[in-house]
Amino acid sequence: MTTFENFCLFAADAAGKNAMDIFAQELLLRANKKAEIVGSPSEADLCFVTDERIACKDFYRIRSVGGAGRLEISAKTVRGLIFGIGLLLRKSEIVNGRFTLIENICGEYTPDKSIRGHQMGYRTTPNSYEAWDYDQYRRYYLDLMFFGCNIVEHIPYESLEKRRNRLMKYDAEDFLVEASRIADEYDLDISIWYPNYDNQSIEDAVEMRKKLFERLPRLNVVFPPGGDPGNYDADEFVERTIAIGKALKEVCPNAEMWPSAQKPHTFINWGPDFIEEMEKLPREIDGVITGPNRAFDIDELRRRLPMQYPIRLYPDITHNVRCEYPVHYGRDDWHYALNTCLSRECTNPRPAEYRMIHRQTRDYVVGSVSYSEGITDDINKCIWTAMDVDPSATLYDALQDYARLYFVGAPAGRCADAILALELNWSADPAENPHIESTLMMWESLSVEFPMLNNHWRFVQCLFRAKMDTYCRRRRMYEMWLTEQAKKALELGDIERARGILMSPMEESCVALRTDIERMAAILFEQIGLQTDVDRYCADNWERGAVLMTIDLPITDRQWLLSRIAMADTMPPEARITFLNRVLNRNKVAKDEYYFSVAEHGLEVLGMKQMGEPYMNFQGDRPNVNNGTMPTCMFKLYDNYKLQCKAGGFTPGQDYKLRVTFKPTEYGQYLNAFKVLANGKTVYEGKPFGGEKNPQFDAELVAPGFETATYTIPADFFENGCVELDIGEKVAGVMITEFWIVKA
Repeated sequence: MTTFENFCLFAADAAGKNAMDIFAQELLLRANKKAEIVGSPSEADLCFVTDERIACKDFYRIRSVGGAGRLEISAKTVRGLIFGIGLLLRKSEIVNGRFTLIENICGEYTPDKSIRGHQMGYRTTPNSYEAWDYDQYRRYYLDLMFFGCNIVEHIPYESLEKRRNRLMKYDAEDFLVEASRIADEYDLDISIWYPNYDNQSIEDAVEMRKKLFERLPRLNVVFPPGGDPGNYDADEFVERTIAIGKALKEVCPNAEMWPSAQKPHTFINWGPDFIEEMEKLPREIDGVITGPNRAFDIDELRRRLPMQYPIRLYPDITHNVRCEYPVHYGRDDWHYALNTCLSRECTNPRPAEYRMIHRQTRDYVVGSVSYSEGITDDINKCIWTAMDVDPSATLYDALQDYARLYFVGAPAGRCADAILALELNWSADPAENPHIESTLMMWESLSVEFPMLNNHWRFVQCLFRAKMDTYCRRRRMYEMWLTEQAKKALELGDIERARGILMSPMEESCVALRTDIERMAAILFEQIGLQTDVDRYCADNWERGAVLMTIDLPITDRQWLLSRIAMADTMPPEARITFLNRVLNRNKVAKDEYYFSVAEHGLEVLGMKQMGEPYMNFQGDRPNVNNGTMPTCMFKLYDNYKLQCKAGGFTPGQDYKLRVTFKPTEYGQYLNAFKVLANGKTVYEGKPFGGEKNPQFDAELVAPGFETATYTIPADFFENGCVELDIGEKVAGVMITEFWIVKA
């Protein structure tokens, strides 16, 4: 360990002085110490040296000079010097103004990946970025560079329509020009995500982009997505990319063109057609990006794409559901209660899971620029960059680095533990996870013991997340108890008692916690512009980080039972109890029958790994859908080309009925390719969904917009009481929430 009482700094040239000023500002900010600028390296504790002989701008060297406690950081440009400053800060403890380097950091450093960056689009969609001014962007540039980020990606306009909201201080294009200039000060590369606009001619697209290219002080990469958005077939997409690439090279000869192999939904053969165009080896294209809505899995893309084109990953580290990497990627079993309350874009540290995804993808790519919609993924950004820099680094060390860099003065190990605890909060049903309570205690104890942390948005948003998890858990436990009591009353025919139980007020501890969540949301909006509500904080919509709009949505069947009781009120007295018995017994089956709900049971119980990568079109966090008309068993909507299941325990010689709850596909019309198979034998084939209809069941017990279809499985289709189901459609796929197999 080396403790620095004071810092004397030296730099000989402009780039070194830029880095020296950055370090002096960090020292004042973190340790409240003012550095002394000296006139010679022999007087300095820390020297900043640029060396043109160094070949790589990402390389830097730290060495001890002239005795203990004196360091020199050398690099080709200011970029490498900033990386060196970041390492020094990450490996130093600053407590009460005392600056201690805790390990020997001398050595030569070259990052593993050549591309390491994140998207920071100034548009209405993100949950925070558009609320910032230039100084906040400058600050975030440095924060990311301290972990080794060498490129940031901006967005000129989302569409031909120039959208603005009341938080935006600048025109998006004017902002991009200044953001590019600031990045150039730090030798930080600039990429721009620039989609193709529907109904814009190639000539107009080239002219529009060329005018922007000419305005930018720095431009290194242009990224036109193949789809998401964009709706051109592969031939025209590549034609547009080549035309824009020529204009780019005219204005910025060293800039590169990297289109993405993200396919529009309307072109089934888009991927193979794209590869066919790339096999013509267009010179205007320098590499290919892969990300959400990808045309190929990364292994297949690398096998099919000509080797002269490197691949850059565009990982979605910002979303939790309805995305490329949903929570518990591969299992997709994030519990519907947490999924509902926290929705798609809450504060979401997932370090262990993203490390796994990084390990799966890193050997195929030269690096990555993540898809990000704000600061809720801040921990994920730093961890992903740390792995791009050094894939052998341990996760715990990286999290401690994060804590030392941003939670200044607090114990790094405790902070790292608390971050890991947030990820573990999302295991299992929150009602069955007491760890959620202990996680909140960890964050609250840090808040009390180190009150200065409450002034820092990174800490506050973690504490905010811990409180939301706990609120979800406590509310669910209380409502589950109310629901069970109400069901008992309904079984006895006491409708009014059941109604009264279900309308009981929230417990005081939940009310207090909910009030505190509101208080902290206001603090985060003030500190960093985090938009947790549409009306008050200008979130783009409920799905874009607006957790205050989803935190109170139903997470048990409490509201659904109340809506069924209200439905019973419209019926003749003699029909009410019969109807409510149908409600109570909706999902009950006999011992030799089978009921499956994607939401309640999860895909793993089906006994088969589903084909490809199923998409979970989650319904529970949609305020206009989860409004009391949908039971929790329908919250998860499985979307894939087929659903498969192995089940047993059926009575031999008995015909059965298969009833499936579907939602019509969102993408075009089904063809005559819909099939239901049982042990390989055709139960139904033709137009969807076929089968028997039950309008009464659908009206009473199925959420609006869904429908059931019932098919007969003959006794001789079973094999010793076992059946393997295959329900699918090979063109548009199927969307299923649940199914029953009951005796005919």
